[in-house]
Amino acid sequence: MNTFSVPDSITILERTPAVLRGLLAGLPEGWTTCAEGPRTWSAFDVVGHLIHGEQADWIPRLRRIREHGTRRAFDPFDRYAQDRDSVGKSLAQLLDEFAGLRRASLEALHAERLTARDLGLRGLHPALGEVTLQNLLATWVVHDLGHLAQVARVLAKRYESEVGPWREYLPVLTR
Repeated sequence: MNTFSVPDSITILERTPAVLRGLLAGLPEGWTTCAEGPRTWSAFDVVGHLIHGEQADWIPRLRRIREHGTRRAFDPFDRYAQDRDSVGKSLAQLLDEFAGLRRASLEALHAERLTARDLGLRGLHPALGEVTLQNLLATWVVHDLGHLAQVARVLAKRYESEVGPWREYLPVLTR
């Protein structure tokens, strides 16, 4: 059975910075700045986006739900804040910043001492309407996993034409 669990969620959330560091740290810029096309994100962009999420999304929205319920909607999330906020920073700096912010977010999550009842608390998303605290936390986990998959896909596509006829056997390139 796939039952939501805060501790199980944390086991994924705490690993994301190390996975990104293990995959990206020390790579030549050609790997970390390549993207899939116009208005798509490179690995560098994804890390910047995750940083903004730590600052403006997960814990602030959790607190908004607990303090205001559906009486006060979440602030809109700027999905492109990294275009502004990552300027002049290196990937190494972004990876360090993300790791520190994620540690702080998980410490804040632990400090909330969430109960099963808390998971049913409702908040108001500006576009989606009512959501539960459990929806928010589950989305945080899936958001991380989605961006890890995105980073792997973007890196793989750098060699899309070089794999030749093997392309048909590589779903990361064809889906």
